[in-house]
Amino acid sequence: MTKIFKLLFLVILLLQFGFIQAGNIENKIPKEERMEWWQEARFGMFIHWGIYSVPAGQYHGKEVRNSAEWIMNKGEIPLGEYEKFSDQFNPTQFDAKAFVGLAKEAGMKYIVITSKHHDGFSMFNSKSNPFNIVNATPFKRDVLKELSTECQKQGIRFGFYYSQAQDWSHPGGLGNTWDKKMQHVSNDVYVREKALPEVNQLLTDYGPISIFWWDTPREMSKEVVDSLYRITGLLQPGIITNDRLGEGYEGDYKTFERGIPKTKPDDKYWEICQPISGSWGYKKSDTIYQSTSKLVRNLVDVASKGGNYLLNVSPTADGILMPGAVASLKGVGSWMKKNSEAIYGTQAAPCTNPDWGRITMKVVKGKPVLYLHVFDWKKDGN
Repeated sequence: MTKIFKLLFLVILLLQFGFIQAGNIENKIPKEERMEWWQEARFGMFIHWGIYSVPAGQYHGKEVRNSAEWIMNKGEIPLGEYEKFSDQFNPTQFDAKAFVGLAKEAGMKYIVITSKHHDGFSMFNSKSNPFNIVNATPFKRDVLKELSTECQKQGIRFGFYYSQAQDWSHPGGLGNTWDKKMQHVSNDVYVREKALPEVNQLLTDYGPISIFWWDTPREMSKEVVDSLYRITGLLQPGIITNDRLGEGYEGDYKTFERGIPKTKPDDKYWEICQPISGSWGYKKSDTIYQSTSKLVRNLVDVASKGGNYLLNVSPTADGILMPGAVASLKGVGSWMKKNSEAIYGTQAAPCTNPDWGRITMKVVKGKPVLYLHVFDWKKDGN
């Protein structure tokens, strides 16, 4: 059977079983049903982790601007030199059980971790990319497999971040304009050789995946973006995705970064991702963490506008979080133990933001219940 006939045969099978229709996935699970758990959750953990935690924002003894995970780009580090950081990446203190347990203690209902960031290093045992945590580091363990297993045990939803367009270590990946030794090829080659096989593996070998979080849509052909779009719904029908796959692909929800919208967005489903400190990835000089009170206000503010709060943490090269981050998360957890009813399953309040705080709302037995969150109590009691 020739390659063309094999392709036609596959398309016929997909059409026969209703997996594709007019070039798109016809997901068997309606969007509203897939989004139910996500609306109930309201609070999740984002994890940016990779070999960039080894230099931790410093290159040749100098501070490199931007977040730590951009050090290869902003420091214009050649691939051959950047790859050497993997030799020093040995996070022996990483404990998936403790990590998931901390998220659960903080009141978080889902975890999204960087499976591959723009540097091209895969944080799992990639079958198509030897530049990965199992084959290229002394650690030799698949942290994504460990986290997936532990999330299932502790009842936490699990998802992957994946940089589908930018890849500074593959000659067909977008973004590497400084390494003159790199012999560039078509972006379609990169997708065929690396991105599509890795996404396929992530959606096949790691159990139930609730979220696929795409990042930085760039100039990719419609054909390759279509291939990435189709495979997610085909392999994990219940999955939800954000809006960063490519132009014209809205995903299931709108993504905002860092700054919380001042007013309720028009989108029914939306999420704000925000680092607990200044950098997404671990950076030595980044030592100021958002306080518990600030994080609680952020969570309440987001929930009052009908959104989800995806709070990012950045493990070190040893595989742990800094004490300041842990303390803030535990503080939020203490607040959530008493007040989670006013966060989980709530929706946007029917009124504008009051000067004294925020209002969340949920419908109980057909009747609206309002939760008043007073940020600033006046000292005189009036």
